[in-house]
Amino acid sequence: MKVVLQRVKQCAVTIDGTVVGRIGPGILILLGIDLNDAPEQADYLAEKCAFLRIFSDDEGKMNRCVIDTGGEALVVSQFTLLGDCSRGRRPSFTQAAGPEKGKELYDYFVSAMRRHVSRVETGVFGAMMDVELVNDGPVTLILEKQREAHP
Repeated sequence: MKVVLQRVKQCAVTIDGTVVGRIGPGILILLGIDLNDAPEQADYLAEKCAFLRIFSDDEGKMNRCVIDTGGEALVVSQFTLLGDCSRGRRPSFTQAAGPEKGKELYDYFVSAMRRHVSRVETGVFGAMMDVELVNDGPVTLILEKQREAHP
């Protein structure tokens, strides 16, 4: 599972000109789900996103998490994060979870985020979406959690 996390001043997702999710200050989470992912990765990354100290305290140091600031979260599915560009000129998406598993883990991740952050908005899984944001900082981080191999 892979996350691109951005600290934002505001963010919105639209589909065919209709806003389906909008937040004020907080975090935008672009979520890519691997075909080998399980709920454990979603739990880990949701907690990591919620508690990552990327917001400034009174002294200007990144010492506060989105929860501390009363910020919001917007979660957008993005299977292209799993694109493998190591060969040729066209990305391969063979590592991305299929639609059924992807939707299941996306919904699970959103539920896990809602256990931590009071307001979580979403895009629409699998839809063509326009994401508009004002990146704050800019602060952009990439987080990953791969499934542990079992002997």
